[in-house]
Order: sequence, then C-alpha cells, then structure tokens
Amino acid sequence: MITKKVEKALNEQILKEEHSSRLYLGMASWCQKEGYQGAANFLYTQTDEERMHMLRLVHYLSDRGGTVAYGKMDPLLIQYKTLHDVFDQVLKHEEFISASINQLYAVCIAEKDYTTAQYLQWYINEQIEEESTSRGILDKIRLAGEQKGGLFMIDKDLGEMAVQKRTAPPAAAIT
Repeated sequence: MITKKVEKALNEQILKEEHSSRLYLGMASWCQKEGYQGAANFLYTQTDEERMHMLRLVHYLSDRGGTVAYGKMDPLLIQYKTLHDVFDQVLKHEEFISASINQLYAVCIAEKDYTTAQYLQWYINEQIEEESTSRGILDKIRLAGEQKGGLFMIDKDLGEMAVQKRTAPPAAAIT
C-alpha cells in the first residue's frame, strides 16, 4: 500500500506530466503555424511521450492501491516570438520537471517507500536525456542565429528526430 504523502506527490506529478503534454501540443501548433513543420512534428512526438509518462504514473499508482485524482488544468498561453524562444521554454520546462521528479523521489525516501523511489529511477534517467536533447537543439539554434538557411536545416533535423523517436522501440511498456 502506498502512503498518502506519496499518493499526493504522485498525483501532483501526473498533473505536471499532463500539463507537459498540453504545453508541447501548444508549442507544436505554433511551430506548424509558423512553417516549422519539422519542429512541429518533433513537439507533437513530445506531446505523445509526455502523455505516456503520465499514463505510466497513473498505472503505477493504481497498481499500488492508490487513487488517481485528476486536477484542474490552467489554460495555456501560446505566445512565442521565435523558434529559439520555443526551445528555450522547452528546456526550462524540462528542468522544472526534473526538479519535480527529484522532489517526488525525496518524498518517497522520507516515507521509506523504496519501491516507488526505485520506480522513479526511469524518470530520473529520462529527464537527463530530455534536458540534454533540449540543450543540443538550443545550441544548434544559437549557431544558426537568424539565418533562414540554418533554421531550415535545424527544422529538417528536428523532423528527422521526430521520426526516429516514433520508430524507436519503447523504453518501457506501460504496466
């Protein structure tokens, strides 16, 4: 059985993962509207990935005898000026999620719920990858500056990254 503190913390993380999915959906829509189809595809893929992160937690909490409590979601404000702005926000959001997962891990340790702490290791590793990917994309965008040819190539690369993510075998099945 899971403690109430861990259950509450897991529910808060579920809400954050759901928000992540919606946030990336909004970013993808902006990119598509602005002609960055590769970036849009990359972010649409991220939307699906964040939803799967949420579902993993939903299943885990249910499997451990906890109750999933879906919270209210704030409306999204979709206002970006540049592709750099979009991916700067992606990195900031991934850093926020990493900190949130670390806090969740700390709750698990404090509650001596080592099973959930071990389960969260997958999320901790995932966040290392997400932050690294975001930093790499931002580095490329910075190198391109405002040169349309450079941004075109980055957009193309992002589209290829989306295809690779969609065709890669899943890191772990939902249980």
